[in-house]
Parts: sequence; C-alpha cells; structure tokens
Amino acid sequence: MNIARVVVLTIALSAGGVAAYLARGTEEKSRPAEQPVAQLPTAEVLVAKAEITLGQVVKPEDLQWQVWPAATASGNVINRTGRADAITEIAGSIARAPFIAGEPIREQKLVKANGSGFMAAILPTGMRAISTEISPETGAGGFILPNDRVDVILSKREKNPDSKGPDLVVAEIILTNIRVLAIDQAPKEKEGINTLLGKTATLELKPEQAETLARARQGGTLSLALRSITDVNNVAESHSDEQLLKRNDLNVVRYGIANQTTAQK
Repeated sequence: MNIARVVVLTIALSAGGVAAYLARGTEEKSRPAEQPVAQLPTAEVLVAKAEITLGQVVKPEDLQWQVWPAATASGNVINRTGRADAITEIAGSIARAPFIAGEPIREQKLVKANGSGFMAAILPTGMRAISTEISPETGAGGFILPNDRVDVILSKREKNPDSKGPDLVVAEIILTNIRVLAIDQAPKEKEGINTLLGKTATLELKPEQAETLARARQGGTLSLALRSITDVNNVAESHSDEQLLKRNDLNVVRYGIANQTTAQK
C-alpha cells in the first residue's frame, strides 16, 4: 500500500515539474527580445578635479580627464583627442576666475604668469590696479568683498561764499560700477565669512579712471558705496552709468539737499 502511494506521488511531482518547465518555456518565447540601448558618442574632457579658487596656481593634480557626451564637448573645452598633453601644458597657470569641482577647464579663465606677480597676471588687458585707503565708515562696514562692484564717492569741504556761514560739505560720485580686486592682500573672500575689514581696497580701473582717483585722493575723503548685484547685471543701468560719466554730471549735497551740478575738469 505504501509503495503504491509513493509511486503515485512520484508520478504527480514529475508531471507538475514537466508542466512548469513547459509553461516557463512558452513564457520566454512569448516575451519580446530586448532592444540594445544606443550608445551616445563620448569624449574625454579636461575638468577640475577639485575646486580651484581665484588666483590659485593650477597643478597637475588639480586636473583630470572625464568622459562627457560628445555633443556637449564644444570648442571652448579641452578635448583629450586633440590635446593629450593639456594637463602638462596648463600646469603652472593662474586661475583668473574660480572653477568648481567637475567644471570643464576653459583657457579663457586661466593666464600664464610668466614671472609676473599674481595681481598683474589676473588683471585684464588695458586695466590698472590702484589702491585706496578704507575704514569701516568708508568701506560699507566691511561688507565689501573682492569681486563686488562699488561706486566711489568724494566728500570734501568748501568755503562758504557767505563768510559768516559754516563750510559747505560737498559729495560727488566720481566713479561708478568699479570692480573690487582685493581687500588688503586678500583677492577672494574666505569661506563662511560675509564681512572683511581692511585698510585698503584695490580697484580695477581704466587709465583715465586711475588718474581721476589719484587726483580725488588729494582733495578729500573717498568712500566706497556697495552696488546691488542686480545693478551689476543690469545692462541698462550700466549704460546709464556710462552716460553719467561722459556728461560728468554730479549730485552735490549741501546741507542735506541734493543739487545737480557739473564736475570741473
């Protein structure tokens, strides 16, 4: 009796296994074949391995090759196919602008020092660097940082035509939308620090603007007025500032009352 049961169970299990195998084979045959994924063409692009800060001397270990889609590897980036020795060529350059980790290296943001100092290396063609003394009162309380934009204001006292009255205080905007290169010897803000108190501010000026600043320093007190970042990015505002400089129109403040006047050349 026991032998008969074993035989029946064996036959049942065998039949179930055969049925499962046949069902699995049918399912696999009915499943559509997977289409191969198209591989996009790629290129090896030179990128920053870690953050590169303004004024940093680029070393070979700061750079690496990274695979990018060929469509995004435009002519502004460095492709390994055309410049296999780019890491060696770029090593020793100075960063004129910061790079974040993974950002493609663009030579427009680098400059070869060729024995010159850091500031001379990063200064744009045709521009001059000139420093002026500042204090918390004349430097926006320390909130002016490198790469900010400022207006330069000249304040001075003039004799009152009425000899019996007090001297007149005159305030003139002599330069507008000027880039701050450094505060003291710091060409960049420190991480996590929102203020930077210093004794000097180095400004990026055209030669004629440098002359204006040098003359103004002898005539009164210079103050820096911090500009909003929206003003810096506003083309219309910048165009308006250029017209202001061409006309040499100035706001003169006398006893708290603003009057329009024209600067003497």
